[in-house]
Amino acid sequence: MRKFLTLAKIEGKLALRGIDGVFFGIFMPVGIAILIGMISGNQPAYAGATHSYIQENIPAIITVGICATAFMGIPLGIADYRDKKILKHYFVNPVSPAIILLVQVVLNMITAIVSSLSVLIVMKIFFAYEMDGNVIEFIFAYFLVMASMYGFGMLIASLCRSIKQANLVCTLVYFPMLFLSGATIPFSILPKPLQYFSNILPLTQGIKLLKGYALGIEINLQVPLLVMIISTVITVILSIKLFKWE
Repeated sequence: MRKFLTLAKIEGKLALRGIDGVFFGIFMPVGIAILIGMISGNQPAYAGATHSYIQENIPAIITVGICATAFMGIPLGIADYRDKKILKHYFVNPVSPAIILLVQVVLNMITAIVSSLSVLIVMKIFFAYEMDGNVIEFIFAYFLVMASMYGFGMLIASLCRSIKQANLVCTLVYFPMLFLSGATIPFSILPKPLQYFSNILPLTQGIKLLKGYALGIEINLQVPLLVMIISTVITVILSIKLFKWE
């Protein structure tokens, strides 16, 4: 516990010095939410819908903060330390891979939570956003989706040997997740071929889970739920087992 707290304190101070995590993790999703609110107002999501366009898309927008921290914060931070041989010093100390990864996860989790709360508060104040579904179930789904995305981020962080390699892999993973899962561009307006492809993405299933609980539509959520749980377990185990110190 002492190692974790010491490392978390150091990493926390370093994180506050960087603006990238704050911009992409907090300001960007809030900006997207405001833009959608200004464009759609409280219009129905579709003809005959009982919920608004905002209600349908806010659960997806809050995943932008999760993705930014999962695919930029965790992998790039660890890869940078590997590049600079800092991980070799941790290995001598010694500090286990689990502690190193956990510190990164906790710090990025705080950013993601602040991001999500900021989106919800802004949309509540300015666009009267209301969640029709069960809040407790939605919170459970939120942290499950976060765990799944962070699992992938941890796996990338464990395998990439350099910051350049991590940047390339994160780009190839992050942007398809961001634009094809429904997080920024509504899934319903994507062409059918792209919808078939995007259904393969774990975040697409996560967004379906979040929307289902946020709107109170709990049917056919077994598949997204299983995808989130299985992907979390597999990626977390692999990230610890395959962690590279240099």
